Amino acid sequence: MNCLRRAGWLFIWLLWARPLLANPYLAKPGEPQTPIRVAACAISGGFIHLYTALDHHLFDKYGLRVELLLVRGAGLSLAALTANEVQFVYCTADAMIPSLAAGAEAKIIASPLLGLPWVIVARKDIKRVEDLKGKSLLVMRPGGSQDRLVSALVQKLGLGAEEIKVRHTASSDQMDVYTSLQNDLGQAALVMPPLDARAKHDGFNVIYHLDDLDVPALYSSVFTNERTTKERPAAAQKFTAAMAETIHFAEKNPDQAKASVSKFLGLKDPESAQSAYDAYAKRLVNRRLFIPAGRIANAVETARQSGAHVRRKPAEIYDNSFTENLERSGFLKELWGSEIPAKKW
Repeated sequence: MNCLRRAGWLFIWLLWARPLLANPYLAKPGEPQTPIRVAACAISGGFIHLYTALDHHLFDKYGLRVELLLVRGAGLSLAALTANEVQFVYCTADAMIPSLAAGAEAKIIASPLLGLPWVIVARKDIKRVEDLKGKSLLVMRPGGSQDRLVSALVQKLGLGAEEIKVRHTASSDQMDVYTSLQNDLGQAALVMPPLDARAKHDGFNVIYHLDDLDVPALYSSVFTNERTTKERPAAAQKFTAAMAETIHFAEKNPDQAKASVSKFLGLKDPESAQSAYDAYAKRLVNRRLFIPAGRIANAVETARQSGAHVRRKPAEIYDNSFTENLERSGFLKELWGSEIPAKKW
């Protein structure tokens, strides 16, 4: 009987201790919350995991009291980060990497999304991407990443450089591109989810996902400054762990994630929420958050070729130690169990 009683107490202790051993990043009882400020560089469906974490108080579990700020644009966000006015920035990696390569004192510490979110929407008579031959494709102002993507698309289709006519808008707002399509200034346009859901509703066709080009791109990523990594590494680790749990939460609770992205983006229709969820919580999601070295090197080289003054090596602008700790500690295995995701990079 005593042996059975001791075995029972051991089983109860193991149930209590197991999550603590596998998730050492949770706040301890009575531990005061750590205040941090997070800047989002845009309002985007690609930030669905950040919105879900805030909406469902997942940062609280890790002892973080998060204040979210909207600082429009990568440049202003990075300036706030390097001045330590914010401790983390959530932004598109490709928009930030040229400045990091030029010497800005910040690093990428996690990449929740990998790949390209852009899709091509087109008039009713255009059914396939091959039908763009001889047509006009509307993109944002010249000199940006969209020009490179269109070049890659033309090459993949085996077309001549002039066989798809690229028309630029004067704006970097995709809504302006879409409005130009509605006004028949072109026959197709590059947009991002969830705008593709509106395009379908308006009678346009979605004819191509640019992620199918297999361009080694990074999308939504987490950035922090050197002061945080040196003086508050525990906060950076907890933030990374909270984002990893949010990816799991969003996958297992799609209705809650869709409600969160709808709330932050002001979406009124379920189709738009579903579009954002399918793109960013399923198609492009990087469940391990690991930053692929090859994609960083490719982005730095692209920045160099575009005229950026590159002063730092690719390995100097990212830090995978926080994501690696999630793996070593058993956190990801505890979170996903037998469903622990394969590496995407």
